[in-house]
Amino acid sequence: MRQIIIIGSGPAGYTAAIYAARANLKPLLIASSVEAGGELMNTTDVENFPGFPDGIQGPELMTQMQQQAERFGTEVVYDDVTSLDLKGAVKTVTLGSGVIHEALAVIFATGSAYRKLGFADEERLSGHGVSWCATCDGFFFRDKTIAVVGGGDSAMEEATFLTRFASKVYVIHRKDALRASKIMQERAFDDPKIEFVWNSEVIGITGADAVTGVTLRDTVTGAESELELGGLFIAIGNDPRTHLIHGQLDLAPEGTIAVAGRTSKTSLTGVFAAGDVVDPTYRQAVTAAGSGTVAALDAEHYLATLPKELLDEAGDTNALAQASGTEQLVAAN
Repeated sequence: MRQIIIIGSGPAGYTAAIYAARANLKPLLIASSVEAGGELMNTTDVENFPGFPDGIQGPELMTQMQQQAERFGTEVVYDDVTSLDLKGAVKTVTLGSGVIHEALAVIFATGSAYRKLGFADEERLSGHGVSWCATCDGFFFRDKTIAVVGGGDSAMEEATFLTRFASKVYVIHRKDALRASKIMQERAFDDPKIEFVWNSEVIGITGADAVTGVTLRDTVTGAESELELGGLFIAIGNDPRTHLIHGQLDLAPEGTIAVAGRTSKTSLTGVFAAGDVVDPTYRQAVTAAGSGTVAALDAEHYLATLPKELLDEAGDTNALAQASGTEQLVAAN
């Protein structure tokens, strides 16, 4: 049995692992067999993560996070979690290989997935003009004509932000009215750089090595047209990866895992959540990393409260005793 298992290998998961491993909790981190590293593995230049003044490639950043976690003793397993039993004092994690792991605490850091349009060129040109994050990639589209697909608050926020860099921003929406809040609509309508393309859906993306345009279909007449672009931002929503915990953990109205206040504590004792799976608003690598720190510290303090007999089954108790002393000191102050 383990003291702690971390599910997820993005910035939240690896940061939680770094903190847990440095506390000598010997964490086991379950990374996906096909999506290890999270969404940053699909990102090219990351220029807004602190500590890298010249920027860093997304996959390289995740590799360095993993190496740092492993340096302190994290064990990484490349497999997929197929089922969880989180309700008892001992949590059970079943993997696709059939291996079953037990732990006294679990940190759930599975992130979220951007909704996609769903055709091959979208994947082919990801990182080459197709993006799902304006704050991540907007800088690379300076003085270009670009488009944002979507009609909600996220799409309006992305479009308005992108006007800082682009010469022109089209907003492509499949209907003739937006679903965004009134204030977000007004900001977009008042921006001279933004032009709306109503009753239109993207049915194709053109470009050999980079985006050069999109093919649109009129949702009323069915007529097709071409729109020349230097970039395409897709803002049709995202989905937190919560399918494994449905029926076990409470969810927030936005569909993310509900946590208590600014903590990582979920509705089940001994289960913690971090990163985009609890964050419907910011969804940045640096906020996910901070959230992973919170989860590791919360889990460490929780483990320090458990009976010694139970802790003995999970291994070395020295770190837990130290954590208990730290917690008492904090409480005293």
